[in-house]
Amino acid sequence: MTRAPARLLAALVLLSGNTRCALLEEPPADSLLVCTSDADCSANETCFVDGCGDPGQDIVVEVTPNPALGLYAQDFPVGRLRAEQNLQLFGEASVRGLVSRATVTPPAPSGPPTRPYSDPLFVRAIGTSALIPGVARYHQALIVPDNGQWTLPVASGQYAVTLLAEDPDVPPVTNTGTVSPGETLAMQWLLPAPNTVVRVQGQVALHDGAPVPAGLAVEALDAQLRPLSQRIPVTASTGAFSLALAPEAASASTVLLRVTALHDDALIPQQTFPVDPTAPVELELGDFGAPVRVTGRVVALDGRPVAAATVSLQGRVSGGGTFASPLATTDLEGRFELRSLPSPAETPLELVVVPPPGAASGLTLTNAVVPRTDTVLPDVVCAERRLVRGLLRLPDDTTPAAGVRLVVEPVDTVSGRRLPPDLATETITDGNGEYSLRLDPALYRLDAVPGENLPRISRFVSVVPGSDGVEQAVPTFSLQRGRTLRGRALSFAREPGVPPGLAFASIRFYRVVNVEGRPTSVLLAQSVTDTLGRYTALLPIR
Repeated sequence: MTRAPARLLAALVLLSGNTRCALLEEPPADSLLVCTSDADCSANETCFVDGCGDPGQDIVVEVTPNPALGLYAQDFPVGRLRAEQNLQLFGEASVRGLVSRATVTPPAPSGPPTRPYSDPLFVRAIGTSALIPGVARYHQALIVPDNGQWTLPVASGQYAVTLLAEDPDVPPVTNTGTVSPGETLAMQWLLPAPNTVVRVQGQVALHDGAPVPAGLAVEALDAQLRPLSQRIPVTASTGAFSLALAPEAASASTVLLRVTALHDDALIPQQTFPVDPTAPVELELGDFGAPVRVTGRVVALDGRPVAAATVSLQGRVSGGGTFASPLATTDLEGRFELRSLPSPAETPLELVVVPPPGAASGLTLTNAVVPRTDTVLPDVVCAERRLVRGLLRLPDDTTPAAGVRLVVEPVDTVSGRRLPPDLATETITDGNGEYSLRLDPALYRLDAVPGENLPRISRFVSVVPGSDGVEQAVPTFSLQRGRTLRGRALSFAREPGVPPGLAFASIRFYRVVNVEGRPTSVLLAQSVTDTLGRYTALLPIR
């Protein structure tokens, strides 16, 4: 197939008004085409978001069994789609761990250098699908190893697996690896001997010598902000703490100690200190002030209140730390109330206002001076979202596509703008196939989800900053014809007398594309199996 890299994608979505294929300016070595409908493609090809391609190839399927079965998602490529496409699952995928702890160093003459570790561990596996970009994987469990051995069932994917011992004197350890469907990834961890652990002891102190409040924690990090120690609560009143770091920390001239609140809603700043890990340390929190009550009102450009907007304050506070307030929500009159730390005399905090999806008012960032007393902020006047209009047609490229559901989600920033929150905006095309959306500047994925007889399709739309009130037009594009795909999701284990199909499994068909120079995935179809494991999905065809 023909793919369009980042700068070609801009030509697809920067709303040039050209609705046919065109060679772009400054073409790369191989001429690449951008399409807006299947008519732009050669025979047996379909228009995808990154160009024309064979709709029967480059497909990846993800099958997620019923969670009650204790099985997790498996993804695998489908070489060539057939009308009857059975999906045979592999066996259980898992991470099998072997954890040992070094004995005293050097080891005793009569003893082994290591021993199996059988105390409780918190295992956290964070990763992504190995085949479907952007699809996250996350598993965690509290495990008691059996003679150092344990097994954690997981979805197939690429993982960073971190062990956090229940014993706070054991530093965290992390391994990485890829788990394929039906396979077991064997990993080994060697925990450092107790006498080789680097001890960092110290005290958190307030600037005025007042008792340290409860609810603080300290954690050691490396220069890349990876954890070197567990996150340890600070002793209330005295501020004392003791961290255990891996032996490698002894050779580091500096590590970072981060002081944070144990709970997200605590009104305490986060502060990071570079320290010498071989010396006792005192971490003095600056005078960040006492929490104050902040009220205000959010209005649109025409002065009308903006209801149901989320409001927060964030930024650097006095004493050198950073802070983010809990979220508040505006009422019907656009009013909000929240508690915050005061801003430094020289630098205001940033007030972040996020109106609800579909509202004419958009993401607004403004400075807010918060004194050390309760305060009422001036009215916050929101900028307007761009009004984006377009036309959707049926596969004949002529008839308007009426009553089609459109879902838009931000996927990347545009120059000079912050990525809007990951809030889906929805609308439905009118009787003329026309639609309008209110969107903040960003790169969006627009999913058209028709009725039962046509497949969903996706396009990318770059909403660029513009003058308030100036509309932006999206080039007209067309829906695609669909073909019905049927089959069964089959279990790897078949018990006598039990149907082989997986009941109530989620089936998702993806296509991997290139957006802004990075691979991403586009959902083509999704389905859920019936009680016999049968599914029906509608995919695009020429």
